Amino acid sequence: MRIGVIGQSGDIPEHVKKLAEELGREIALRGAVLLTGGTNGVMEHVSKGAKLEKGLVVGILPGDSLDVANEYIDIPITTGMSFDYRSLVLIHSSDVVIMLGGGNGTLGEVSAAYLNRKPVIVIEPSGGWAERIKEIAYEGKYLDHRKNTNLDFANTPQEALDIAFRIVKDNK
Repeated sequence: MRIGVIGQSGDIPEHVKKLAEELGREIALRGAVLLTGGTNGVMEHVSKGAKLEKGLVVGILPGDSLDVANEYIDIPITTGMSFDYRSLVLIHSSDVVIMLGGGNGTLGEVSAAYLNRKPVIVIEPSGGWAERIKEIAYEGKYLDHRKNTNLDFANTPQEALDIAFRIVKDNK
C-alpha cells in the first residue's frame, strides 16, 4: 500500500513533530510505502520516523533539484512542477492520504484528494486544518454535497492506519 502523508511545511510545533515521527514509524512497521512532498516540516518528520523502522520513503519533489529533498528520502522524484502541481502527483500516486496539521497548501491537497475520490484520514489533534476541517465539512465528513468520498477522523497515528488499511481492503 502507498500512503501519502500531507501537512504543513517549515517550522512545526513539537507535538506535530512527534505525531509525524510516530506516524512514519507505524507506516514502516505495517509494511506500507510512505509518499510525501519530500521537503521539510511534517514531510521531514514523518520520513524520519519511517526511516527509523527501515521503511521505504518516496519524495515527490517540486522543481528539478534534489537539493530540496529532506535527508530521509530513499527515492526522490523531481517533477519539474511547482508545489501545487507536485501535490497532484502525490495525491494521484497514493492509495490513501493521511493529513497532519496543515495550512492552505494542505487544504488544497485534501480538496484534490476529495475530487479524485482518494480516501483521506485526518489526525485531528495535530492542529491546523486537521483540527478544524470537521467543523466546516458537509454533514461532518464530506467536502460538498456530491459526497465523493468521506473524510475519516482519527486521534492517533495507529488509529489512522487502522482506518487506512480497512479502507484499502474494503475497496479491493
